[in-house]
Amino acid sequence: MVPWRAEVSGHVTSDVLSWYKRFAQGQPGAIVVEATGIRDVPSGSLLRINEDAHVDGLKSLVETVRTASDGQTKIFIQLIDFLPIKRRPQKERFLSDYLKITSQHRKALAMEDVSDEYIRDYLLNSPDDALLKILTPREWQDLQFGHRVVVTDTHLPEIRDLPSILPPAFARAAARAVAAGFDGVELHFAHAYTMASFLSRLNNRQDGYGGNLQNRLRLPLDVLHAVRAAVPQEFCVGARLLTDEIIDGGSDVSDAVYFAEHLTRAGLDFLSFSRGGKFEDAKQPRAGEAAYPYTGESGYECMPQIFSDKIGPFGRNQNNVSKIKTHLMAQGLDVPVVLAGGMHHFAQAEKCLRDGDADIIGFARQALADPDWFVKVRTGRGDDVRLCTYSNYCEGLDQKHKMVTCQLWDRQDLDAPDVVLTRDGKRRTIAPAWGGSAPQIENTRLIIILE
Repeated sequence: MVPWRAEVSGHVTSDVLSWYKRFAQGQPGAIVVEATGIRDVPSGSLLRINEDAHVDGLKSLVETVRTASDGQTKIFIQLIDFLPIKRRPQKERFLSDYLKITSQHRKALAMEDVSDEYIRDYLLNSPDDALLKILTPREWQDLQFGHRVVVTDTHLPEIRDLPSILPPAFARAAARAVAAGFDGVELHFAHAYTMASFLSRLNNRQDGYGGNLQNRLRLPLDVLHAVRAAVPQEFCVGARLLTDEIIDGGSDVSDAVYFAEHLTRAGLDFLSFSRGGKFEDAKQPRAGEAAYPYTGESGYECMPQIFSDKIGPFGRNQNNVSKIKTHLMAQGLDVPVVLAGGMHHFAQAEKCLRDGDADIIGFARQALADPDWFVKVRTGRGDDVRLCTYSNYCEGLDQKHKMVTCQLWDRQDLDAPDVVLTRDGKRRTIAPAWGGSAPQIENTRLIIILE
């Protein structure tokens, strides 16, 4: 989960340490630290691991989790790359300053011999239905949603060269994770980000890194091989993948089965599955805001709400994960498979494990609602569990890049001693302490908190 607690430079803060300390006190089997940038790309208050200067702070984070969990919780870090996206511009600003007037515009307007300024004035006074016919599809998209760089923009050198840039960048980040003391890394190959875009059926690059399944998997395999070469053999390397993109023309579970098999054969230690969460079907943002990849149908499938269709919000990824695991087992590949997405109740999670749909259960929103879930259910205190209501209050905060909290506890005991509040003074930043105690547990079934 992205909690928006790091420095703008990507360094660990006291808020980051408090956040993960609170989860560790519940003694989950493992914590996967939020999506952490591997390159120096502006990303607000997200963690980064693109420089050696980040290692000391991340080392403090690892030590905090180990101490708070009494050594019961493993800690991984999720490594991510993402491409630039701009806020949706005001129409006047886009047409006056951002749009480059080309011969294509002149031809569409039959205005071959007039100045750029004349054409801009004309466009500024044109209705949207006229602009739609004059602008290119990409220009119209930039006007309506904000400019977003994509992996098929191979006319841009920095995008054309991604296959040579990313493997060493991921490898250096993984080596820093080793230096910081993490137990492993999770390579983020899911949702709306760079690596998932290479895996997508929408990736039609013509340079051998797009098109068919083998070519789309080529860069993820290169990344995995580079990471494996940069870390000790015993260091755990997993990946986060999509079972289905849930977008028109996108990848589905058949693609995921292929990717899962070949990445496992290449040396992954675990596979973690999500679904959806793409920019392609995101709702139009308001002017001055950026598109958010969890607002369309694919976003709903990633983070369903309690107000749902007849399937309901719980376990929507379960069938696809089960299909993938069944295929892997049939191939003799006994790799641990993580099921996440609408997992919130002990009986639900245990049934998935008993039925063989997955080997590990991942919680995000339920862990946010109650960081002590894990120790409570272990000790028979299920009645004390604070169950997530799936209102997606937390998602709304994330969309606005505000410090993420849960509405079930963020207004409780604001005047209590040592409570740290958000900048506006209206919310506490971590869940209140639970009165129970965490026992020493051995051979616990693994539970993971995931982004």
